[in-house]
Amino acid sequence: MTFLKRTMDRRRFLFTTAATAATAATLKSFAQAPTPAAITLTLHPDKPGPVIPQNFVGLSYETQQLSDPDFFSPANTGLIAQFKELAPHGVLRLGGNTSDYGYWKPTPTSTMPPRAARPYKVGDPPPDMSYAVTPKAVINLKAFLDLTGWTCLYGINLGENTPALAADEATFVHKTLGSKLEYLQIGNEADRFGSTIRDPKLTGKPWDVEAFIAEWLTFAKSIVAAVPDAKFGMPDIASNEKWFAGIGEHFASDPMAAHIACLSHHYYIGGPPSSPEMTIPHILAADPRVPKLADIVSTAAAKLHTSWRMTEGNTCYRGGKPGVSDVFASALWSADYLLQLASLGYAGVNLHGGDGQMVANSLGGKLPGDEIVLAEHGNPADHPHPYYTPIAHIGNDYIAEPVSFGMRFAQHFAGATILPIDFNPGSVNATAYAAKLPDGQILVAIINKDTAKDLPISLPGFALDLTLTAPSLDSRKADFLEPARFREASTVPHATAILLRSTRS
Repeated sequence: MTFLKRTMDRRRFLFTTAATAATAATLKSFAQAPTPAAITLTLHPDKPGPVIPQNFVGLSYETQQLSDPDFFSPANTGLIAQFKELAPHGVLRLGGNTSDYGYWKPTPTSTMPPRAARPYKVGDPPPDMSYAVTPKAVINLKAFLDLTGWTCLYGINLGENTPALAADEATFVHKTLGSKLEYLQIGNEADRFGSTIRDPKLTGKPWDVEAFIAEWLTFAKSIVAAVPDAKFGMPDIASNEKWFAGIGEHFASDPMAAHIACLSHHYYIGGPPSSPEMTIPHILAADPRVPKLADIVSTAAAKLHTSWRMTEGNTCYRGGKPGVSDVFASALWSADYLLQLASLGYAGVNLHGGDGQMVANSLGGKLPGDEIVLAEHGNPADHPHPYYTPIAHIGNDYIAEPVSFGMRFAQHFAGATILPIDFNPGSVNATAYAAKLPDGQILVAIINKDTAKDLPISLPGFALDLTLTAPSLDSRKADFLEPARFREASTVPHATAILLRSTRS
C-alpha cells in the first residue's frame, strides 16, 4: 500500500534534549549533494508544561438528543461501547444550537414558556422549534454516564426560558447526576443572539457582552439560590473572542465568580460546506487563530482562577463537508488539534457530532452536505450524518469515524505532563508533541500532514508504539498499526501519524 512506502530524501531528523542541543551535529546525508537545512526536534524535559487531564477528550451533542430518553440510556449499548473505546474518562457536552429551543417538562402537564415571534435565519433552528426534556431523560443519562465512565457538561436554555424554570431543571440535574455533572452551561453561542433570539431590531434593546452578563446573572443567581454549590461554564461563544475581556473584567470583582468553573468557546476551521476553501489541504494547514484565541481565553481565565475548554467544534461548520470532514484527513487534523490545545493548557476538547437528524434540526432541518453528495451523483446514506461526527449512527449500528481515530491517538497523552519542544520539520507539513507520563516514560507524537513528503527521522532511545494511517488522505477508513516487534522508526510517511515511547530514561 502506498501509504507505507518510505522514500528517503536528502535530509535526516535530529533529535536532541536541551542539555545536548548546543553540541549536536547534523547527521550526514546519504548523498554528496548539498543538503537542505536540518530537520530538528529539541526536547526540554527541564521545563514541564501543563498536565493533561484524564478527561481531556470529549464529545459534544445537541441537547435535543435528550428529547429521546432512550438515546443516552443503558439500553443504547452500541453507543456506550463507542464512548468507552474513545476514552475511559471522557466528558459529554450537551448544548448546540438546539439547547436554546427546548424546555424542561418536569410533569406531564408542564407547558413550554411563552416566546416571541421572529423571522427564520438560515443556519439556525426554526423559531418555532420546541421539544421537551423530561426527568426520565436525565435519569437515563446518569445511568449512561455510569456505564461509560464519562461525566457531563449540561446545557440550560437561556434563549427561550425563565430563570425559575431553569432553576427547577438545574436542581433536578444537579441532584440526579451528582458527581457526574462537571458544571452547567447557560446558553449556547450567546454572542450570536444579536442576530437571532435577541435581535435588537425586534427587542429594541442592544445585545452585547454587558447585556449577556446581566441576563446570565439573572439565571445563574436563580439557580444558585436553589443549588448553592452550583458550578457554571461560560460564555460558550461562537467566535467573538472580545467577550472574554469583558467577562474577565466584570467577574474579577463579582462574588458569582466563585461559581464559574470554566471559560469556554467554540472552534470550527471554516465553512459552510459549500465553501470552496473547505478542502483537505485547508484543514491540514496551521491556523494562527488557535494560539491567538488560547492566549485571549487563558488571560481571562487567569483573572478568575479557572480553567478553559473548547466545548464545541470540528472541521467545517453546519454539519461538515463530505470528502473533507468524513475522511482520514480529519483524523490527522483532530490528533494535531487536540494535542495542540493540550500543549496550550486547555482542560479539554469536545468535538461536535451526534445523531444526523438532531444536527440537521439545529441548522433548520437539513444538512447542507447532502446537496454536495447528490450533486456528485452519490448517496448521502453512504456517509455519516452529520458528516463530521466522531461516532456515526447508521441503521442500528454506531461506527467510529476517522475523526475519532485522531481523538483516540491524542487520548494516549491523557494524564501526562506536556514537555515543550522546538520542532523544525523543514518544508514538510508536520507537527510534533512530547509529554512525560506519571511513570516517567516519555511520549513523542509526530504528525505528518503533508500530502506528498515523507519525514525521515532518527530518534535513538525511542521505539515505535503506534501508527495512525490509511490508504490515502481521502480514505473513508482509518487504522492503528502496532509494530510486531521492538524497533525504532526511520520515517514518518506522508499522511501518517506515529507515537513513540522512550526506551531509556
